[in-house]
Amino acid sequence: MERLLEPPSSSNPKRVISVFVLAMFNVSIMASLRNLPLVAEYGYSAIIYFAIVGLFFLIPLALVSAELATGWPKSGGIYIWVREAFGDKAGFFAIWMQWVHNVTWYPAILSFVATTLAYVFFPPIAEHPLYVLLVVLVAFWGMTFLNFMGIKTSSLASTIGVIGGTIVPGCFLIGLGFTWVSMGNPVEITLSKAAISQNFSSINDVVFLGGLFLAFAGLEVSAGYAGEVKDPQKNYPRAIIIAALIVFFLFMLGSLSIAMVIPKENISLVAGLIEALKIFLVKFHIEWMLPILAFLLVVGSIAEVNSWIIGPVKALHTTSNHGNLPPIFQKTNEHGMPTNILIFQAIIVSIATFVFILMPNLSSAYWILSALSTQIYLVMYILMFAAAIRLRYTSPHVPRAYQIPHPHKGIWVVAFIGMIASLFGIILVFIPPAQLHIGSLLFYESFLMIGLAAMIALPLIIHAFKKPEWDLYPRLDIDSDRPWPRHQSNAP
Repeated sequence: MERLLEPPSSSNPKRVISVFVLAMFNVSIMASLRNLPLVAEYGYSAIIYFAIVGLFFLIPLALVSAELATGWPKSGGIYIWVREAFGDKAGFFAIWMQWVHNVTWYPAILSFVATTLAYVFFPPIAEHPLYVLLVVLVAFWGMTFLNFMGIKTSSLASTIGVIGGTIVPGCFLIGLGFTWVSMGNPVEITLSKAAISQNFSSINDVVFLGGLFLAFAGLEVSAGYAGEVKDPQKNYPRAIIIAALIVFFLFMLGSLSIAMVIPKENISLVAGLIEALKIFLVKFHIEWMLPILAFLLVVGSIAEVNSWIIGPVKALHTTSNHGNLPPIFQKTNEHGMPTNILIFQAIIVSIATFVFILMPNLSSAYWILSALSTQIYLVMYILMFAAAIRLRYTSPHVPRAYQIPHPHKGIWVVAFIGMIASLFGIILVFIPPAQLHIGSLLFYESFLMIGLAAMIALPLIIHAFKKPEWDLYPRLDIDSDRPWPRHQSNAP
């Protein structure tokens, strides 16, 4: 998922980023251990699922976003790309969808934090819905108010937090899994044709595949730095391949390590990771390490959430430059923070969080929030892929440091595959997963359909009521970073 970091604004940046550095940046964006229990459900079949999403979604996403970012490198990202292709209304819609998908993702990741802490210090409440609800609300509103003061994790601290809470415990988990097998301990999964084909017996069995789209999303952020890579035409794809392989094996081996020690039917989507770690540590008589690993996981998740809270909000706030937000959402405080958008975001997150007490268990609540977040994000990606095709025709002479080979055939093939994969992901998660008890089918389908429809309708409604006085600037020089203000951004 994207961090919305602004690439340097220099028109002729020095190309100093190595393949390794860009690859590690991509790893920090995509890798998140909270997704491991999701694919652990599939055992060895997960290898096929990772390959499908990587080939038909991750690679097209990486290549298309690299071309767009190096052709239109100004800050704004998806907003600028789609706006250039289809106009202001479509650009605002795209950046809205990129922002709003987070509001259902936040409760999901913070529920992981809640259960991880409880499982170490007081397991009986680890999956109690009221406990999880309280932790999510307190944590998110607390971080929201901290960002009022301009307090946010620096890019270095966020990177250290994500890597420290992902790479270190992830590699440790994989090491425990290898040790478990080498010592001849029994495993809960078997490698056989029958066992693998069992997970493809019906469409309901493959629904968790949709969750992998969200796990691999966000590469459009690193694409903003493709123009600074040495020889981007060759080295950017190499960095993507390296990052994809690292994440592939980290996810693959990590999920298999969980599947080895927890029966398929007992894997919790929220607590599965910490439960597996506890089983390993107790077996190897090093259970004293559990609080340390739990702390690393929590720090990594908190750093990830905190770095995302303000980034997407500020990206949405930049649309004020073209009058796309009403004055109430343009207001900033003395620290330059768009406080009203932050509050609006926290309110939507709070509403979404109540799904924890409406679903039959924590895993089903975690899944339905992740499913809605996936659908919202994939709608934006369909628009991005379409924009890449259109810009090849409307702006063929715009220089791109990286460009998908062949004038038209290449972009059509790559972008069309990405669009079909995105559409497939949106439709797929409407189907309840066979692995979960989702309770009322009516509630499940209504939550996704109403949630998706509402998030699509809101930006269209806002844009329909757009007024000239919403425009912060009487004119904005597209080729300049120095606008002329009409009124202050903290106007009421």
